[in-house]
Amino acid sequence: MSTAKMVFHGSDIEKICEVYQLKSEEIVKFGANVNPLGLSEHVKEQLAGRLDILSSYPDRDYTSLRSTISEYCNIPAEFILPGNGSSELIALLIQERNPKHTLILGPTYSEYSRELSFSGSTQEYYHLREEDNFVLDVDDFCRTLDGKYDFLILCNPNNPTSSAISINDLRRIVSFCNERNIFVMIDETYVEFAPDINEITAVSLTREFTNLMILRGVSKFYAAPGMRLGYGITGNLEFLKKMKEKQVPWSLNSLGALAGELMLKDKNYIRQTRDLILSERTRLLKALENIPTYKTYPAYANFLLLKIQKPGLTSRDVFDACIRQGLMIRDCSSFECLDGEYIRFCIMHPEDNTRLLNILESL
Repeated sequence: MSTAKMVFHGSDIEKICEVYQLKSEEIVKFGANVNPLGLSEHVKEQLAGRLDILSSYPDRDYTSLRSTISEYCNIPAEFILPGNGSSELIALLIQERNPKHTLILGPTYSEYSRELSFSGSTQEYYHLREEDNFVLDVDDFCRTLDGKYDFLILCNPNNPTSSAISINDLRRIVSFCNERNIFVMIDETYVEFAPDINEITAVSLTREFTNLMILRGVSKFYAAPGMRLGYGITGNLEFLKKMKEKQVPWSLNSLGALAGELMLKDKNYIRQTRDLILSERTRLLKALENIPTYKTYPAYANFLLLKIQKPGLTSRDVFDACIRQGLMIRDCSSFECLDGEYIRFCIMHPEDNTRLLNILESL
């Protein structure tokens, strides 16, 4: 099979190494959206000395972890349900809500669709429009929602567009859904990368509305996808209780629970990450705006979506040129409702970002 015909996903690293004859450790993974700083050294040291914790069961209520998350998010601890990555919580939430008609803001992450397919809900997409720079038209969106759906899924900031909905617009949407008995799930996986987190997180709305659950985790910002720690936040305590009853007991291991506490309290790491991502995002966007081959969009997450505007240049060509230099970006041709040629890449260390810029410019 020729490389020109292959589309790779972020996790297909073994296949890519085989096709391009590369070693995994030589590849800079611009497709994974994980913090380039890696796991916090401080957290590593503390965890290494506490491995005996694996000899005891985790606290079934995760009291200490929930108290740390409560402080971190400025929300009551009883609003919080920890789980085995946000994947477990997406599954539990959909299973417990058992929606009949779901609207998903797209293009977005495919995991929602997979879980919904098990619940038998109809699934429709409301497409963010490229001509609006993927900025949501809230009035039109609410008109679409009216009278037809009982469940809404938003990813904010959104993957792969890196666009975001402001807190004021979120309040309008959640309030509109509340009057129409539509439950809203908001995935905030990337929210800590936003220039101003308070401008786009919906956490404060859980104090006002009960038709809402927010999901977060430590995979991307804290560079810990293997930890499998996620948490849900809702003011609907009755619903949270039902989810918890269905959850496998001790679904998050003791090490994960402890790591979560240490990570969320690591103020140095949080500051270093935000300094790196915010400054590099600005630098990359500025540089790319001067390259007519690509169109850029306002970005709130730790990744950028580019539309290729040069006739004859495809996302596959760009992927190929980059991987030959050991840089693995995401070819977006597999994303639903993205018409045209797009690539996505996350922000890495400055010297790697510069190497990627040089290749993009050369094309």
